[in-house]
Amino acid sequence: MIHLEHIHAAYNGQPVLTDVSLHLARGECAALVGPNGAGKSSLLRVITGQLPSQGSRRIAGGDPARCNAREFARRVAVVPQELPQDIPFAAYEFVSLGRTAYLPRFGAPSKADHDAVQEAMDVTGTWHLRRRALTAMSGGERQRLAIAVALAAQPDILLLDEPTSHLDLRHRVDLMALLLRLNRDRKITILMVAHDLTLASQFFSRIILLSRGVKLADGTPAEVLRPDLLEAAYGCPVNVIPLPDFAASCVLPMLVPEQTEEGERIL
Repeated sequence: MIHLEHIHAAYNGQPVLTDVSLHLARGECAALVGPNGAGKSSLLRVITGQLPSQGSRRIAGGDPARCNAREFARRVAVVPQELPQDIPFAAYEFVSLGRTAYLPRFGAPSKADHDAVQEAMDVTGTWHLRRRALTAMSGGERQRLAIAVALAAQPDILLLDEPTSHLDLRHRVDLMALLLRLNRDRKITILMVAHDLTLASQFFSRIILLSRGVKLADGTPAEVLRPDLLEAAYGCPVNVIPLPDFAASCVLPMLVPEQTEEGERIL
């Protein structure tokens, strides 16, 4: 579903991705990790065609630059990192935007459109918010509605840019359980940018590590979440603690104490 070969991309002449290749088959689920400025969001923009690039690119069977925009919007949905604060819609109207690619130019939404919106809000736990204005909602509620918009499009590919950033612990786990269920039951291909490496190791069988626009590693959590690779990517010592009961690892940055001239250790 996602096939990138030797991708190079830049902003204003400054390289942000260098020779990145990536392949996700239908129904795969992967986390994209790396430090700030690693190129994670830029890679999502290459996939959607928002960022021009050099190299070979096929998304859902075609090149985004040459595909019909409405058809591409039906197959690929994006959940942004955060929504603008001043969206002047109630929740139901906002989620209905996910059906835009299905509407005739001058036609009204059909029953199928209404059903898709309600299902998307049901599975994200937002149906009870349907009449509330977005401007009156918390960051976590807005984030779940952003996911509902994407699901309303009933896509084949779901791209998420750090969707857990505004969610508390319970809603974070609920979201990950939802994504895994969608992946399992609907075979949706999922690529999610994640900063929480412990969360990524717990819920994803494949992790892709970027640093400075280059792909450093791509494999299972055990293969990618290694202290040497993470230290090279993040520029700080890292402690990786196996959690056998959860088949995951806890990833913690290590604070190295400084020393005074007399050799005393200080934080």
